[in-house]
Amino acid sequence: MDQRKQREIASKGGKAAHAKGTAHKFTPQEAAEAGRKGGKAAHAKGTAHEFTPQEAAEAGRKGGSARESRMPEAVHQGGSEARSEPERGSEGPPNEQMRSFEG
Repeated sequence: MDQRKQREIASKGGKAAHAKGTAHKFTPQEAAEAGRKGGKAAHAKGTAHEFTPQEAAEAGRKGGSARESRMPEAVHQGGSEARSEPERGSEGPPNEQMRSFEG
């Protein structure tokens, strides 16, 4: 059987399973692993998509928007829970702190 015919049959089976409600539903972990596996294979074969700077920027915006919508309200609004580092006081940036030790 040629590859085109095999894909056509598989596609019909997948559509039928979804319509019936018996199709496999990936967990987020399974989906991430499948994406990594596919990406590695595509890069190894040299068929992976190369993003333009514009495409990469758009993908980053989309990802940021999706992540933002899943964030708790306090984090989303810049509440204290959102800070991963302590606030800097009058001591200034780390480079200025190090200058006093350089002599």
